[in-house]
Amino acid sequence: MGLSGRVPHRVDAATKTVLLGLLDHAVDAGWTLRRACHELELGEVRAHRWIARRARGQLVDKTPGGSPTHGLLEEEAAEILALFDEWGETDRSHRKLAHRGSYLHRVWVSASSVRRVLFLADKHFRPLPKPGRSQRKPFPDWVDYKPNSIWIYDTTHFTRAGMAALIIQDLVSRKWITEVVSAEETSTQVEVGFTDALQIEGLLDAIERRADGLVDLGTDDQARPILLAVSDNGPQMTSGSTREFMALCAIAQHFGRPGTPLLTGYTG
Repeated sequence: MGLSGRVPHRVDAATKTVLLGLLDHAVDAGWTLRRACHELELGEVRAHRWIARRARGQLVDKTPGGSPTHGLLEEEAAEILALFDEWGETDRSHRKLAHRGSYLHRVWVSASSVRRVLFLADKHFRPLPKPGRSQRKPFPDWVDYKPNSIWIYDTTHFTRAGMAALIIQDLVSRKWITEVVSAEETSTQVEVGFTDALQIEGLLDAIERRADGLVDLGTDDQARPILLAVSDNGPQMTSGSTREFMALCAIAQHFGRPGTPLLTGYTG
Protein backbone atom coordinates (compact mmCIF):
# COMPACT_ATOMS: atom_id res chain seq x y z
CA MET A 1 0.00 0.00 0.00
CA GLY A 2 1.19 3.52 -0.57
CA LEU A 3 4.74 3.49 -1.96
CA SER A 4 4.36 -0.17 -2.99
CA GLY A 5 1.01 0.24 -4.78
CA ARG A 6 -2.31 2.06 -4.88
CA VAL A 7 -4.19 2.44 -1.63
CA PRO A 8 -7.11 -0.07 -1.61
CA HIS A 9 -10.70 1.16 -1.84
CA ARG A 10 -11.41 0.05 1.74
CA VAL A 11 -8.90 0.51 4.59
CA ASP A 12 -9.39 0.53 8.32
CA ALA A 13 -9.06 3.53 10.62
CA ALA A 14 -5.52 2.59 11.71
CA THR A 15 -4.29 2.59 8.11
CA LYS A 16 -5.93 5.93 7.48
CA THR A 17 -4.22 7.38 10.56
CA VAL A 18 -0.78 6.20 9.38
CA LEU A 19 -1.30 7.58 5.84
CA LEU A 20 -2.51 10.92 7.15
CA GLY A 21 0.53 11.04 9.44
CA LEU A 22 2.81 10.57 6.41
CA LEU A 23 0.95 13.37 4.59
CA ASP A 24 1.35 15.68 7.58
CA HIS A 25 5.07 14.90 7.77
CA ALA A 26 5.51 15.56 4.03
CA VAL A 27 3.58 18.84 4.15
CA ASP A 28 5.62 19.98 7.17
CA ALA A 29 8.79 19.18 5.17
CA GLY A 30 7.68 21.54 2.38
CA TRP A 31 5.87 19.13 0.07
CA THR A 32 2.52 20.02 -1.39
CA LEU A 33 -0.42 17.80 -0.50
CA ARG A 34 -0.90 16.89 -4.17
CA ARG A 35 2.71 15.74 -4.58
CA ALA A 36 2.57 13.72 -1.37
CA CYS A 37 -0.67 12.03 -2.43
CA HIS A 38 0.90 11.23 -5.82
CA GLU A 39 3.89 9.54 -4.17
CA LEU A 40 1.62 7.57 -1.80
CA GLU A 41 -0.74 6.73 -4.71
CA LEU A 42 -3.64 8.12 -2.75
CA GLY A 43 -6.37 10.19 -4.37
CA GLU A 44 -6.18 13.86 -3.41
CA VAL A 45 -9.94 14.23 -2.96
CA ARG A 46 -9.88 11.12 -0.81
CA ALA A 47 -7.12 12.60 1.34
CA HIS A 48 -9.06 15.82 1.88
CA ARG A 49 -12.11 13.78 2.88
CA TRP A 50 -10.06 11.79 5.40
CA ILE A 51 -8.59 14.97 6.86
CA ALA A 52 -12.09 16.37 7.40
CA ARG A 53 -13.29 13.10 8.96
CA ARG A 54 -10.22 13.01 11.26
CA ALA A 55 -11.12 16.47 12.51
CA ARG A 56 -14.61 15.12 13.43
CA GLY A 57 -13.21 11.91 14.89
CA GLN A 58 -15.03 9.77 12.27
CA LEU A 59 -12.26 7.81 10.53
CA VAL A 60 -14.01 4.53 11.30
CA ASP A 61 -16.30 3.56 8.41
CA LYS A 62 -19.99 3.16 9.14
CA THR A 63 -21.71 -0.19 8.77
CA PRO A 64 -22.76 -0.74 5.12
CA GLY A 65 -26.44 -0.43 4.33
CA GLY A 66 -27.36 2.47 6.52
CA SER A 67 -31.08 2.90 7.30
CA PRO A 68 -33.20 2.44 4.15
CA THR A 69 -36.29 4.60 3.81
CA HIS A 70 -38.54 1.62 3.12
CA GLY A 71 -36.91 -0.77 5.59
CA LEU A 72 -39.11 -3.05 7.70
CA LEU A 73 -40.19 -1.74 11.06
CA GLU A 74 -39.77 -3.84 14.17
CA GLU A 75 -43.52 -4.23 14.56
CA GLU A 76 -43.80 -5.42 10.93
CA ALA A 77 -41.16 -8.09 11.48
CA ALA A 78 -42.93 -9.16 14.68
CA GLU A 79 -46.23 -9.40 12.78
CA ILE A 80 -44.61 -11.61 10.13
CA LEU A 81 -43.36 -13.98 12.81
CA ALA A 82 -46.80 -14.02 14.40
CA LEU A 83 -48.38 -14.87 11.05
CA PHE A 84 -45.90 -17.70 10.61
CA ASP A 85 -46.83 -19.16 14.00
CA GLU A 86 -50.55 -18.97 13.19
CA TRP A 87 -50.67 -19.81 9.48
CA GLY A 88 -47.34 -21.43 8.66
CA GLU A 89 -48.76 -24.96 8.67
CA THR A 90 -51.58 -23.87 6.35
CA ASP A 91 -49.79 -21.65 3.84
CA ARG A 92 -46.35 -23.35 3.80
CA SER A 93 -44.99 -20.59 1.54
CA HIS A 94 -43.54 -17.12 2.08
CA ARG A 95 -45.57 -15.86 -0.89
CA LYS A 96 -48.86 -17.13 0.51
CA LEU A 97 -47.97 -15.80 3.94
CA ALA A 98 -47.35 -12.33 2.48
CA HIS A 99 -50.78 -12.42 0.82
CA ARG A 100 -52.31 -13.69 4.07
CA GLY A 101 -50.98 -10.66 5.93
CA SER A 102 -52.60 -8.24 3.48
CA TYR A 103 -55.89 -10.17 3.41
CA LEU A 104 -56.10 -9.98 7.18
CA HIS A 105 -55.06 -6.28 7.19
CA ARG A 106 -52.19 -7.07 9.55
CA VAL A 107 -49.05 -6.33 7.54
CA TRP A 108 -48.32 -5.22 3.98
CA VAL A 109 -44.92 -6.51 2.89
CA SER A 110 -43.44 -8.26 -0.12
CA ALA A 111 -42.87 -12.00 -0.29
CA SER A 112 -39.08 -11.45 -0.28
CA SER A 113 -39.38 -9.46 2.96
CA VAL A 114 -41.30 -12.32 4.57
CA ARG A 115 -38.65 -14.81 3.45
CA ARG A 116 -35.82 -12.61 4.80
CA VAL A 117 -37.47 -12.12 8.19
CA LEU A 118 -38.17 -15.84 8.55
CA PHE A 119 -34.61 -16.72 7.51
CA LEU A 120 -33.06 -14.37 10.07
CA ALA A 121 -35.37 -15.81 12.75
CA ASP A 122 -34.49 -19.39 11.70
CA LYS A 123 -38.12 -20.13 10.82
CA HIS A 124 -38.72 -22.67 8.07
CA PHE A 125 -41.82 -24.07 6.39
CA ARG A 126 -42.33 -27.80 6.65
CA PRO A 127 -43.00 -29.54 3.32
CA LEU A 128 -46.32 -31.26 2.76
CA PRO A 129 -46.28 -34.95 3.67
CA LYS A 130 -45.97 -37.30 0.72
CA PRO A 131 -49.23 -39.01 -0.15
CA GLY A 132 -49.37 -42.70 0.54
CA ARG A 133 -49.50 -45.21 -2.25
CA SER A 134 -53.00 -45.88 -3.48
CA GLN A 135 -54.35 -49.36 -2.90
CA ARG A 136 -55.86 -51.44 -5.64
CA LYS A 137 -59.62 -51.74 -5.31
CA PRO A 138 -60.77 -55.31 -6.05
CA PHE A 139 -63.58 -56.10 -8.44
CA PRO A 140 -67.00 -56.90 -6.92
CA ASP A 141 -67.65 -60.54 -6.00
CA TRP A 142 -70.43 -60.91 -8.55
CA VAL A 143 -68.10 -60.29 -11.51
CA ASP A 144 -67.35 -63.34 -13.67
CA TYR A 145 -64.07 -63.37 -15.53
CA LYS A 146 -65.56 -64.10 -18.93
CA PRO A 147 -66.32 -62.11 -22.11
CA ASN A 148 -69.00 -59.40 -21.86
CA SER A 149 -68.59 -59.23 -18.11
CA ILE A 150 -65.91 -56.54 -17.73
CA TRP A 151 -65.43 -53.69 -20.19
CA ILE A 152 -62.67 -51.09 -20.01
CA TYR A 153 -62.81 -47.74 -21.74
CA ASP A 154 -60.57 -44.72 -22.04
CA THR A 155 -59.94 -41.70 -24.29
CA THR A 156 -56.95 -41.25 -26.59
CA HIS A 157 -56.07 -37.73 -27.71
CA PHE A 158 -54.80 -36.66 -31.11
CA THR A 159 -53.61 -33.17 -30.22
CA ARG A 160 -52.37 -32.17 -33.67
CA ALA A 161 -55.75 -33.00 -35.21
CA GLY A 162 -57.69 -31.61 -32.23
CA MET A 163 -59.64 -34.85 -31.85
CA ALA A 164 -60.25 -37.44 -29.14
CA ALA A 165 -61.20 -41.10 -29.54
CA LEU A 166 -63.21 -42.96 -26.89
CA ILE A 167 -62.34 -46.68 -27.05
CA ILE A 168 -64.31 -49.51 -25.43
CA GLN A 169 -62.65 -52.91 -25.09
CA ASP A 170 -63.51 -56.22 -23.45
CA LEU A 171 -61.05 -56.85 -20.63
CA VAL A 172 -61.20 -60.65 -20.87
CA SER A 173 -61.22 -61.30 -24.61
CA ARG A 174 -59.31 -58.10 -25.47
CA LYS A 175 -61.89 -57.47 -28.17
CA TRP A 176 -62.00 -53.92 -29.51
CA ILE A 177 -65.76 -53.37 -29.37
CA THR A 178 -66.23 -49.82 -30.64
CA GLU A 179 -64.83 -46.31 -30.70
CA VAL A 180 -66.23 -42.78 -30.83
CA VAL A 181 -64.13 -40.05 -32.49
CA SER A 182 -65.11 -36.51 -31.60
CA ALA A 183 -63.68 -33.05 -31.04
CA GLU A 184 -65.22 -33.08 -27.55
CA GLU A 185 -64.59 -35.23 -24.50
CA THR A 186 -67.76 -35.30 -22.41
CA SER A 187 -70.27 -37.74 -20.99
CA THR A 188 -72.14 -37.59 -24.29
CA GLN A 189 -69.38 -39.52 -26.04
CA VAL A 190 -69.45 -42.10 -23.23
CA GLU A 191 -73.20 -42.59 -23.65
CA VAL A 192 -72.94 -42.87 -27.44
CA GLY A 193 -70.05 -45.32 -27.20
CA PHE A 194 -71.73 -47.61 -24.67
CA THR A 195 -75.05 -47.56 -26.54
CA ASP A 196 -73.24 -48.66 -29.68
CA ALA A 197 -71.20 -51.29 -27.82
CA LEU A 198 -74.26 -52.75 -26.07
CA GLN A 199 -76.02 -53.04 -29.40
CA ILE A 200 -73.00 -54.70 -31.05
CA GLU A 201 -72.70 -57.27 -28.26
CA GLY A 202 -76.46 -57.92 -28.11
CA LEU A 203 -76.90 -56.67 -24.55
CA LEU A 204 -79.50 -53.99 -25.26
CA ASP A 205 -82.28 -56.60 -25.23
CA ALA A 206 -81.29 -57.74 -21.74
CA ILE A 207 -81.30 -54.13 -20.53
CA GLU A 208 -84.71 -53.45 -22.08
CA ARG A 209 -86.20 -56.60 -20.51
CA ARG A 210 -84.88 -55.59 -17.10
CA ALA A 211 -86.29 -52.07 -17.57
CA ASP A 212 -89.70 -53.63 -18.39
CA GLY A 213 -89.62 -55.68 -15.19
CA LEU A 214 -88.84 -58.98 -16.89
CA VAL A 215 -86.26 -61.24 -15.26
CA ASP A 216 -83.79 -63.69 -16.68
CA LEU A 217 -84.43 -67.09 -15.13
CA GLY A 218 -80.87 -68.13 -15.98
CA THR A 219 -79.41 -65.52 -13.64
CA ASP A 220 -79.05 -66.35 -9.95
CA ASP A 221 -79.09 -62.76 -8.69
CA GLN A 222 -81.55 -60.60 -10.64
CA ALA A 223 -80.31 -57.40 -8.93
CA ARG A 224 -76.73 -57.65 -10.10
CA PRO A 225 -75.59 -55.38 -13.00
CA ILE A 226 -75.32 -56.49 -16.60
CA LEU A 227 -71.57 -55.84 -16.66
CA LEU A 228 -68.77 -53.86 -15.01
CA ALA A 229 -67.34 -50.75 -16.71
CA VAL A 230 -63.75 -50.00 -15.69
CA SER A 231 -62.18 -46.59 -16.33
CA ASP A 232 -59.85 -44.01 -14.89
CA ASN A 233 -60.96 -40.95 -12.92
CA GLY A 234 -61.53 -38.62 -15.86
CA PRO A 235 -64.29 -36.01 -15.50
CA GLN A 236 -66.39 -37.53 -18.28
CA MET A 237 -66.23 -40.92 -16.49
CA THR A 238 -67.07 -39.63 -13.01
CA SER A 239 -69.70 -37.06 -14.02
CA GLY A 240 -73.27 -37.27 -12.76
CA SER A 241 -74.62 -37.73 -16.29
CA THR A 242 -72.42 -40.77 -16.84
CA ARG A 243 -73.44 -42.26 -13.49
CA GLU A 244 -77.12 -41.83 -14.34
CA PHE A 245 -76.67 -43.43 -17.76
CA MET A 246 -74.74 -46.37 -16.32
CA ALA A 247 -77.37 -46.92 -13.64
CA LEU A 248 -80.15 -46.79 -16.26
CA CYS A 249 -78.32 -49.46 -18.29
CA ALA A 250 -77.63 -51.59 -15.17
CA ILE A 251 -73.88 -51.14 -15.62
CA ALA A 252 -71.68 -50.90 -12.53
CA GLN A 253 -68.67 -48.55 -12.54
CA HIS A 254 -65.18 -49.28 -11.26
CA PHE A 255 -62.44 -46.64 -11.18
CA GLY A 256 -58.75 -47.46 -11.29
CA ARG A 257 -55.86 -45.74 -9.57
CA PRO A 258 -55.07 -42.21 -10.77
CA GLY A 259 -52.49 -42.09 -13.56
CA THR A 260 -52.87 -45.77 -14.46
CA PRO A 261 -53.47 -46.44 -18.18
CA LEU A 262 -56.27 -48.94 -18.79
CA LEU A 263 -56.20 -49.98 -22.43
CA THR A 264 -52.54 -51.05 -22.22
CA GLY A 265 -53.31 -53.60 -19.53
CA TYR A 266 -55.49 -53.15 -16.47
CA THR A 267 -53.61 -52.97 -13.15
CA GLY A 268 -56.40 -51.75 -10.87
